[in-house]
Amino acid sequence: MALLRSYLFAPGNDEKLLDKVFAAGADAVVLDLEDAVPPAEKARARELVRRALTGRAPGSRPEAWVRINALESQEWREDVEAAVGPALTGVRVPKADSAAGLGLLAEALAQAEAKRGLPAGSVAVACTIESAAGVLAARELAGGPRVRHLTFGAADYAADVGADPGPLELETLAVRSHLVTASRAAGIDPPVASVFTRLDDEEGLRRGTEAARRLGFFGRSVIHPRQIAVVHEVFTPRPEEVRRAEELVKTFEAGTAAGSGALATPNGRFVDAAVARRARAILELARSLAEREQVR
Repeated sequence: MALLRSYLFAPGNDEKLLDKVFAAGADAVVLDLEDAVPPAEKARARELVRRALTGRAPGSRPEAWVRINALESQEWREDVEAAVGPALTGVRVPKADSAAGLGLLAEALAQAEAKRGLPAGSVAVACTIESAAGVLAARELAGGPRVRHLTFGAADYAADVGADPGPLELETLAVRSHLVTASRAAGIDPPVASVFTRLDDEEGLRRGTEAARRLGFFGRSVIHPRQIAVVHEVFTPRPEEVRRAEELVKTFEAGTAAGSGALATPNGRFVDAAVARRARAILELARSLAEREQVR
């Protein structure tokens, strides 16, 4: 799967917004069945999300994700039943603080896939770290079944630990670095940066997004279409990145052909399967963006 730059949230109970969100220009949308939906609206939201996804062809862009309710709730199974279908890329697990429930989620996803005639394992999982317990469990969560990447819920994490992040977000720096490390150690995609809630602060959005990318994140969750352009600009591969990715892939493939699982590039960069996979994802993103420009 290619790396994605933006994940645009939309409340699952807002029918008008569900009609518009797929055309907003994001690389992926996240249809929310959790915090954005009041308890009395949950059943209606599931039906609206099911309809929105049913109307989309498999493999359509943007990718479609659904944020289900927490695995400690009694509602996530109903969310899975409503969401799984040919157009669904994956589900986001909120408030992830233990890997214990991921096995149950994987089983439920497998049952829903079989019921709908989908290939086994076709629906991915993303775990959102929003608490101190989640940070401590990040390594186990990253290695859980079907997990494609971690995401960070900065506001909820700050509330959990009593932090008050300033404009440079130094208060969460150690945690964000830990998520990058846990993801790399587990061999999954880089973590996705948290939403930026100040819609009128474009410079703050840019500064925070650039800092997240420097840390090792790739992609950011957004809450309004006006944030997409800045996020895309920051995460669009630059020509030098594409050249570096090509070198990494070439080196890894040469090493594989020679019977070596890992080796160094001419500039001394260590390359193994995980590094090569990330490089290929960058190349795939660059290729897909170039194709979109040609269509325009």
